Amino acid sequence: MEAEQIKTPVCGGDDNVNNSEKEKTKTALMRAFVERRDPDAKVSFFFSLPVSSSLFGVLGYPSLVTSSMILVVPSFHASRFPEVDNLTLRRFLRARDLDIEKASAMLLKYLKWKKTAVPNGFISETDIQNELAQTKVFMQGRDKAGRPIGVVFGAKHFYATREMDEFKRLVLYVLDKLCASMPGGQEKFVGIVDLQGWGYSNCDIRGYIAALDIMQNYYPERLGKAYMVHVPYLFMKAWKIIYPFIDNNTRKKIVFVENKNLKATLMKDIEESQIPQTYGGELPLVPIEKSTM
Repeated sequence: MEAEQIKTPVCGGDDNVNNSEKEKTKTALMRAFVERRDPDAKVSFFFSLPVSSSLFGVLGYPSLVTSSMILVVPSFHASRFPEVDNLTLRRFLRARDLDIEKASAMLLKYLKWKKTAVPNGFISETDIQNELAQTKVFMQGRDKAGRPIGVVFGAKHFYATREMDEFKRLVLYVLDKLCASMPGGQEKFVGIVDLQGWGYSNCDIRGYIAALDIMQNYYPERLGKAYMVHVPYLFMKAWKIIYPFIDNNTRKKIVFVENKNLKATLMKDIEESQIPQTYGGELPLVPIEKSTM
């Protein structure tokens, strides 16, 4: 398989400014839109934003305003929704192509899910002991953009012994730890999925789809790139089943890498000093629970 080439569109300076202003405006509108639909969202402070009368239709307010009026937008109560900052809102917007209503529905679903899935606010390592004992997830190093690098070994995951609830907790633990290790200004991580030795006993379609569902619906726009390495032919049969469950944004970030091009492909985005030793780099693998990034 040829390594898939990811092409990033080049935009002019004016386009970047316009897109930034558009996202800023829609982020403010989305914040108000969500709060009007969630009775638990409490207002702690306000900020103002110049806005045209046409935008009030999005919020369901009468369009009885002039172009010089100011929209006063409430903010999520800091203690009630500590994770919902403007960057979070922007990620959900981007995941739904800047559609405020769709992004708001997605965010409300996330907030409801988070209260049930992570009632204590975090996943404890004692809650995923069996999964961690398999030593299949590692985290060390950063790419040239500062994105943390996670490594998953698919051949260490076994369908027969997998308990779905604990596996989902592992996925949450991994995603939360990757996100927590991101430096300021960085919102994405890089994944290396190593399938060397992968066989029928490792094939877990339900588990893979569950992991995709969590990442795509509750951690949108967090994945920067996923390298699929040492991919056996057998895995491609499973891939055909999984592929329809992968959204278009995620598909663009997945790169299948030929063994002969492995190190060269990684080095396009990662310095040799940050590449795991097992792929010709300099960093030893660090089990994710022991990582101090």
